[in-house]
Amino acid sequence: MTEWSQRQKRKDEVKARAELPDHMYGYCRVMGCRNPARAGTSDGLDMRFCRSHADHHQRHGSVYKGSYTAKHLNPYRQAALAWLLGNAEDPWAKNAIQRVQGLYDGAGPHVEAFRLRGLSPQDRANAAWARLRKHEVEPILVVAVWLAVEMALRDDPEAITKAEYRRVQAAKVVHRMVSGSHKRWERDVPDPNWSGLRSKTVVEEMHVYPRSRGRVLRHIGEALEQAVELLVDHRIEAIHSFKCDRGKQGRYDDRPYPKGWTARPRQSS
Repeated sequence: MTEWSQRQKRKDEVKARAELPDHMYGYCRVMGCRNPARAGTSDGLDMRFCRSHADHHQRHGSVYKGSYTAKHLNPYRQAALAWLLGNAEDPWAKNAIQRVQGLYDGAGPHVEAFRLRGLSPQDRANAAWARLRKHEVEPILVVAVWLAVEMALRDDPEAITKAEYRRVQAAKVVHRMVSGSHKRWERDVPDPNWSGLRSKTVVEEMHVYPRSRGRVLRHIGEALEQAVELLVDHRIEAIHSFKCDRGKQGRYDDRPYPKGWTARPRQSS
């Protein structure tokens, strides 16, 4: 049996199991939810959550809490970046930046966002790092994202402390920094207002953004956590104190970066 046949057989078996309801799983595990878990319907094999809460978990890293908004995280991101710029010679900061650069360099070839279909979550995560490298996003900005999430969780009285939530929150911000692929081209088409062979030039554009959900976020977040973990262990207290002092002085705004900084130029690639 060929590898393709084995994969197809496995897909057919999983599909058949997913379409067979198991009434042992009659309720979603989220308190107050009256919907059955997906394994109790003909819509999947999830034994814990209903479709709605499973989707919420995929997007946010928790079934109970949504993602932090940009407005909430931006002061933390700006403070983290300011600390990193002011402590450029700190060995732990330099180590984190170098390790994120290593993620860029080891990500493999650049893959356009419209060519991601069919790739595994790990390959999609690598493609995200490669797009960051392609568009010359400074590694220091990525390091600042993880530090911002760490500080936001420390200040959140209802924080989700699981590692998965922390990773997904950081990965979602990095995923937005990656953006997508943008193409613009011109072509000649017949002019419907002219009876002869006259044609006109039209401009067409294509904008494709990868979906920010699923296992790809977990892979991005885990890799970023490993890159920044030493900096967090040794300097997060100092960075958090710096942010608090900065906040008391009102020295921040809603930008994620100081004036003059940008993650990626907004132009067609």
